[in-house]
Amino acid sequence: MKITTLALAASVLGSLALGTGAASAAPMGPNGLQAGSSTVTQVRMSSSERMMMKKRMMRKQMMKRRMMKKRMMMNRGM
Repeated sequence: MKITTLALAASVLGSLALGTGAASAAPMGPNGLQAGSSTVTQVRMSSSERMMMKKRMMRKQMMKRRMMKKRMMMNRGM
């Protein structure tokens, strides 16, 4: 709990030091200046792209479950 609180405080202080708020969504340049809004283009995601993302997330979740199950089985023997 202490680590997450410390990390959160550090990120807030870091963002304030750079002169941007936590709600700023514009990309940051290497010198701390925000890029213009003309460089960021938002496009809609097609249904096939959405499905591909969903499948990828499901596969990651399945692999994570499998890993945890394997870990639990390995600990059972000791």
